[in-house]
Amino acid sequence: MKIVILAGGLGTRLSEETEIRPKPMVEIGGRPILWHIMKHYAHHGLKEFFIALGYRGEVIKRFFMDFPLLDGSMSIDFASGHIDRQDESEDWVVHLKDTGQETNTGGRLKRLEPFLREGTFMLTYGDGVCDIDFDELLKFHRSHGHIATVSAVRPPARFGGLIFDGDMVSDFTEKAQIGEGWINGGFLVCEPEIFRYLDGDDSSLEVDALERLAADRQLAAFRHEGFWQCMDTLRDKRLLESLWSGNRAPWKVWE
Repeated sequence: MKIVILAGGLGTRLSEETEIRPKPMVEIGGRPILWHIMKHYAHHGLKEFFIALGYRGEVIKRFFMDFPLLDGSMSIDFASGHIDRQDESEDWVVHLKDTGQETNTGGRLKRLEPFLREGTFMLTYGDGVCDIDFDELLKFHRSHGHIATVSAVRPPARFGGLIFDGDMVSDFTEKAQIGEGWINGGFLVCEPEIFRYLDGDDSSLEVDALERLAADRQLAAFRHEGFWQCMDTLRDKRLLESLWSGNRAPWKVWE
C-alpha cells in the first residue's frame, strides 16, 4: 500500500513558522509534523511514502538525507572513518517527488499518477494528525467499492460555547470540545480511477476530484469520532506541542 503526502503548499496561515521551511517541517516535540504522520501510518504497517514536494522542498529532502545518519546513537572510528550506528532507524521507503512550486493539490497528485496506477493507495496532507485506525479505514473503503473514501471528522471548536435559557445564558463552556458538522479530515483512500477527475497542475483535489466524485456518488465517508487536529495556525501548533509535551498526544499510537 502506497501513501501519498501532499507537502508542497505555502502554509501562509502559519507564516511565523513557514517563512524558512514548509509547513510539514514545523516541529512538534522536536520532530516535524510530517514525521508524526508517517509514524502513525507505519504503526499500521504502511511504510512506502510518496511525498509531493513544492515550496522549500529542499528542506524536506535534507531532513530525510540526514535522518538515517543523525537519528540515534553511533560510534565513529576516526582512524578508519568507519561509522557504527547502534540504533535501528525507520524501515520506511520514502520517494521525494518534486511536483512544482505553484502546482495545485490535485495537480500534485496527478504528477504522481505513473507510480500509483497499480491499485489502492492512501492520501493525506502534511499538516494534520489524528488517531484514526487506518486498518479500519481501509476495510471500510474496500467494503463499498467506490473510487474514494474520505475521513469525516468533527473539528474542535475554536471558541467557547454558550447555552441559552430564553434570553439568559444558562451555561458557558470555555473550551467546547466538539465543533458542529462534519468536514474533510484529510485522510483518504483512493483507487487509480481518481486520476480521471484530474487534468493538470491547476487541478484542485477538493473541487475537481472530491466534489465531482461526490456528484457521481463515488465518494464515501468514514466517520471518525475520535481525535483529529490540523495545524493551520500558531495556536494549533501550540496546542499540539502542549499535548505532546504533556504525554497526552492521542495521535501517538506507536510505542
